[in-house]
Amino acid sequence: MNFGDIFVPALMVFILCYGLAKKVDIVNVFCEGATENLKIAVGLIPMLILLMTAVGMFTSSDAADIIAKLLRPVTTFLGFPEECIPLAIVRPISGSGALACLETILSSVSPDSYSGRVASVLMGSTETTFYTIAVYFSAIKQKAYPSVFAAACLSDLMGFVFSALAVRLFFS
Repeated sequence: MNFGDIFVPALMVFILCYGLAKKVDIVNVFCEGATENLKIAVGLIPMLILLMTAVGMFTSSDAADIIAKLLRPVTTFLGFPEECIPLAIVRPISGSGALACLETILSSVSPDSYSGRVASVLMGSTETTFYTIAVYFSAIKQKAYPSVFAAACLSDLMGFVFSALAVRLFFS
């Protein structure tokens, strides 16, 4: 038995005992919290449907391939592998689409190749930026500012460049 096996049950027992000691109506407080979070979840559904539809349209079209061809000279200059360009395009938009791109890359080249390693590092060090921004700003009912998108895109770009650099530094 390890610590992880007993942590969650022990935490639940602690919360129950603490609530009882403070004379809190635990069931009522739990129901209030669940109701509030359910309202937030229902409010996110339209944004999630929009994102899923847009991602489906983007991945089923040849848009990623067209963008990859346009970016190829720049990525070649930066030492970013050609096979990873579609992953870099899809990753900020869709986690599942990026996972499919990663699977395609790893099945076409060796996972221990330069491209396979860059794809793996890129997948682990970047975020589904547009999804995250849409969900968080939708939850707080605010409009996302252009500066948020600019900063997020810049951080994604740095993640792409530094994933290739890190692989070159650590595996060359």
